[in-house]
Amino acid sequence: MSDLPRKAVTRTAKLAALPLGFAGRATWGLGKRIVGESAELVGRELQQRTADQLFKVLGELKGGAMKFGQALSVFESALPEEVAGPYRAALTKLQEAAPPMPTRTVHGVLAERLGEDWQELFLTFDDKPAAAASIGQVHRAVWHDGREVAVKVQYPGAGEALLSDLNQLSRFARLLGPLVPGMDVKPLITELRDRVSEELDYGLEAQAQRAHAEEFAGDPDVVVPDVVHQCDQVLVTEWLDGTPLSEVIADGTEEQRDRAGQLLARFLFSGPARTGLLHADPHPGNFRLLPGGPGGEDDWRLGVLDFGTVDRLPGGLPAPIGEALRMTLDGEAEAVYEMLCAEGFVKESVELDPDAVLDYLLPIIEPARVEAFTFTRGWMRGQAARIADVRSPAYQLAKQLNLPPAYLLIHRVTLSTIGVLCQLGATVRLRDELEDWLPEFLPGEPGEEEEAAQA
Repeated sequence: MSDLPRKAVTRTAKLAALPLGFAGRATWGLGKRIVGESAELVGRELQQRTADQLFKVLGELKGGAMKFGQALSVFESALPEEVAGPYRAALTKLQEAAPPMPTRTVHGVLAERLGEDWQELFLTFDDKPAAAASIGQVHRAVWHDGREVAVKVQYPGAGEALLSDLNQLSRFARLLGPLVPGMDVKPLITELRDRVSEELDYGLEAQAQRAHAEEFAGDPDVVVPDVVHQCDQVLVTEWLDGTPLSEVIADGTEEQRDRAGQLLARFLFSGPARTGLLHADPHPGNFRLLPGGPGGEDDWRLGVLDFGTVDRLPGGLPAPIGEALRMTLDGEAEAVYEMLCAEGFVKESVELDPDAVLDYLLPIIEPARVEAFTFTRGWMRGQAARIADVRSPAYQLAKQLNLPPAYLLIHRVTLSTIGVLCQLGATVRLRDELEDWLPEFLPGEPGEEEEAAQA
């Protein structure tokens, strides 16, 4: 693909071909089995062909289709191992790369937004993109003051493409559902669609990135590149080197995996407390491991990129999360149930057994019950299978729970981050981060401080 396909008919035709392709391959697989080939081998080849087609189309289209693929990719840990193998490579490709825009298109956007003499702003500008994402691509350059910078250029027509793709994908969400057992894909698509306008606004992204860069300046654990320049469709930030988290997932050392996992958990919970913002796009392409942590050059820091999607939480993560988590760990079934009802997780028309709710929640919060927890794909698959099994009490209860809109993005970010931790296979002291950063998790602390301040 040399450019972002913008005509609705072209994009719709590509996406509409996906269900037809699924059906065609099913027929091909049936034919193979009729002539006596192994069902297991045929099934594996069928999965591989499906993965190849699905993610080839999503990657080529960029826009909302690729955004959806990236959102799915962090849930890869939940896939059964016999399915995960064929899909893993195809899913990971979407996290780091996509076909680039032609140079003439990039230059056209820069001339339109920065002025015809845009090249004078840079000492050097690499026409070959360093990375490509769902709504734009990044070029490495040197700003006129000598700083190495990343220049993010938005694809022309990206907004129209995003909305068109997500509308089209929602029409056959049921066919995509089996990719992630136990997860309803349609609300994920709806929520992605709701965030499109924010992600297209590079002004909002620049504000969020500046807030993080200012707060984490000089931080021993987290590095956020500052904003150098911003205008419509163009965002220039400081360049950030480092090892992409996808490479750490693929072949990082145990030490790198554990350190990356700890820092990822720290950033998830400390970011809202320190900036009032939640970085809401935690796929591995947006994180780097950099040398030079608290222990010196042999230690590691976490570099964080892409603040296009954030949740605005002026008071940090909602206090009911920490309070409900603490009460769940303490086995206070009635109190937990009352809080879930008060926050809208249980609708007024529904009545549930508080002890059953506690039994449902405890396995999910297992990482917070121990001093250190090793996140694994097996654990993630077990959780997904428990909730996806229509015969299980967990499945029946999950169907009756409700996710209030205020918690939707927090829920998705938390699940996505856990998915990345499982991909890393990291051993993480999660409880330490909860105690340090989650309001009301430790009894009496934040609440007492707020009461004293008000008095």
